[in-house]
Amino acid sequence: MVATGQRFHELHPDVDIHWAKRSLQEFADKPLAALAEQFDLLVIDHPWAGFASRNRILLDLAQLLPGRLLADQAANSVGKSHESYQFDGGQWALAIDAAAPVSAYRPDLMEKVGFDLPHTWEELIALGRKGLVCCPSIPLDVYGNFLNLCASEGVTIFPNTEEIADKYCALAALERLKELASVVPPKCFALNPISVCEIMTQTDDFAYCPYIYGYSNYARPGYARRILKFGGVVSVGPGKRPSTMLGGTGLAISAKCKNLEAAIDYVNFVVAPETQRGLYFTSGGQPGHRTAWLDEKINSTSSNYFLNTLPTLDAAFVRPSYPGYLRFQDRAGDSIHGFLRDGGTAGKVLDTLNELLRESCVIL
Repeated sequence: MVATGQRFHELHPDVDIHWAKRSLQEFADKPLAALAEQFDLLVIDHPWAGFASRNRILLDLAQLLPGRLLADQAANSVGKSHESYQFDGGQWALAIDAAAPVSAYRPDLMEKVGFDLPHTWEELIALGRKGLVCCPSIPLDVYGNFLNLCASEGVTIFPNTEEIADKYCALAALERLKELASVVPPKCFALNPISVCEIMTQTDDFAYCPYIYGYSNYARPGYARRILKFGGVVSVGPGKRPSTMLGGTGLAISAKCKNLEAAIDYVNFVVAPETQRGLYFTSGGQPGHRTAWLDEKINSTSSNYFLNTLPTLDAAFVRPSYPGYLRFQDRAGDSIHGFLRDGGTAGKVLDTLNELLRESCVIL
């Protein structure tokens, strides 16, 4: 984003764009309303769409941007990235980055130990028992992995305001997470996806990670000590298609924007396919435009990261974006995290999760 801001200034010398950074955790849960008061432009997570719509803290881009641009974004969405920023008829951001949990592995270490990549849950656990598996397991990530396992069973996630998923499948997902936690090191409970990528590239301790938000930088030669490759995730049973939780980022304009014309021009610039395939990728970004994911040159310089993970992105499910959802997400991971780390019963965890869901659904 810094690179796109710099280039935009070169093309429009009268406009300066300064980006302020926040942590990965703050991106997930820092209140958006305060940021919208302070900044003209924001990069957001798609579940904020409902809150933004209800409280009118962002501008509806469907009312500001040309129809042909919006049509191009929809036609070239990676999975459901574009539609994930829609709520109540509005388009509250445009997808500038696409991501979902995929697998990551060290090809050199997998070859050295003589193991094939796992394709089933049983093969994953067997590899874990060899001490070769790690997995980001802070509260937010174990919550996501719980949903990943539920969705991979083929059930509807959040079918109503009373339960997250079918009880049998939800309990089975929690037990699977417990099994996975038993074969990865306890230090994973303090690691987020970027931390795991660093450990996997800076040490030779782990060869495989089953669920991790992909970062294409780690698949590019010269970025880290060793290259990571990324691919699909394991199946939880015969005939069951894996599905993981759509992430990514969207570029939004604050309702308090003081420089609207410049902001609109900048959004047009960033989401343009030429920018996404060019400056955005070469400056370290992970594009949101599908043509970039299919681009031969981009894939040749990133160990085929985009082609190898695109099927998983296309199969990704979208989290809810009702106004109270993020309050639920902020709290849901704690009970799962405690269960995996300290013990307890899956039934009690599921009861807690469903109660938190019900509470969140009454928030205006």
